[in-house]
Amino acid sequence: MRAARETEQLSVSRRSDGAADRAFDESRAPAAHLVREDGPVEWTQAALLVAALMMAVACGLALARLERPVAADVILAANPFSLAAATRATRTVPIVGLDMESDPVRQGWAATLARPGGNVTGFFLDMPEMSGKHVEFVKIVKPSLARLAVLGDPRLNALQFEVTDGAARDAGLALERLAVQSPDEIEGAIAEAARRGAGALVVFTSPLINSALPRIARAAVKHRMPSICAFAPLFAEAGGLMAYGPDFHELYRRTGAYVARILKGSAPGDLPMQRPEKFLLVINLRTARALGVTLPPSFLRRSDHVIE
Repeated sequence: MRAARETEQLSVSRRSDGAADRAFDESRAPAAHLVREDGPVEWTQAALLVAALMMAVACGLALARLERPVAADVILAANPFSLAAATRATRTVPIVGLDMESDPVRQGWAATLARPGGNVTGFFLDMPEMSGKHVEFVKIVKPSLARLAVLGDPRLNALQFEVTDGAARDAGLALERLAVQSPDEIEGAIAEAARRGAGALVVFTSPLINSALPRIARAAVKHRMPSICAFAPLFAEAGGLMAYGPDFHELYRRTGAYVARILKGSAPGDLPMQRPEKFLLVINLRTARALGVTLPPSFLRRSDHVIE
């Protein structure tokens, strides 16, 4: 175990909405899994504080600045903003990322997924596969679909826009890109897409999107657009028609196990970067009724959970 070191001071500002509080509670799952899955781990004060603050960035807290190089045993970074901040702050402290938006090789964080070689490892989403599934599912729900709207944050979702564009073309769909950088832009963007003839909505993943799931779901229903997002089950629980994406509880467990391995002496560069293994399909039947959509029984049987 590395010797305990004095922690770095990070300046953070907190949002005050209840959704952020709930997300922060959820984010603590990885640390809990360190004990449940790998046996007791002796955390240093440095590791605990820096990990907690980096997790907080993913849960509605804003990272303002890193005053000096980070001194910690490990950093747990659970979204692209916190992961990018961590990689800028240190090239020596081990970092475990949980990031559904970034390509770690393209970003220069790893030589290869199988053998990262640096100080970063973790869990990253395979976007081409995910985007193909989202397009497939909205076509099942609305076979007559001709124009598909995709909603995302251009600062983070360039890869998702790119691969979904290809999946839509393969399915014979025209694409309507909705690039937003503020929650206040979302409803207007969806209304404009509907005016242009978009008949369904694919919602990308980002901290901005996560903070606005109920708003997005309401706007999609208002404009009669079946919708799907990878935040499963959160988007369906917020009123979206479908959520299909990684099981985040499972990802938290596996992320916590990686942190534990590093604290016990493993080098992050020797731990393969991994993809999610378990995916959930959640369908909101209340939203289907509000949209006037009848879902095929065979599709409902594929779901992991149905919200009545």
